[in-house]
Amino acid sequence: MSDLLERLRGRGWRMTAQRRVVAEVLEGDHVHLTADEVHARAVTVLPEISRATVYNTLGEMVSLGEVIEVSTDRRAKRYDPNAHRPHQHLVCGRCGAIRDVHPSGNPMADLPAEERFGFTVSDVEVTYRGTCPNCAATA
Repeated sequence: MSDLLERLRGRGWRMTAQRRVVAEVLEGDHVHLTADEVHARAVTVLPEISRATVYNTLGEMVSLGEVIEVSTDRRAKRYDPNAHRPHQHLVCGRCGAIRDVHPSGNPMADLPAEERFGFTVSDVEVTYRGTCPNCAATA
């Protein structure tokens, strides 16, 4: 059973066939699929699953804190199942490929007190941008 499925079952989330398929599609370390990509993959397993069901299921998973909604540019939102493993993202500026990265250090501590302007910082999002090897090879 996938890590995401285990977490959802542990929360007592009612596991329908549609919800199970969406969770299974999201399994993996570097998964950052759009809702349409999730739907396309889910349909191969469960042909009757609707796009609306996929969108609703993803929204519920985000609300539960079990999936992260990632917006790295003006492209479609992507869904990351690695919600419980702190990480940052490395994004290709050409094709939009995303990889999870785990740099050393504490990004919360990297912001000096005088640069916080009285804010109580609760979260940090860091996105590294560049060109992936596939795009670099075709340049």
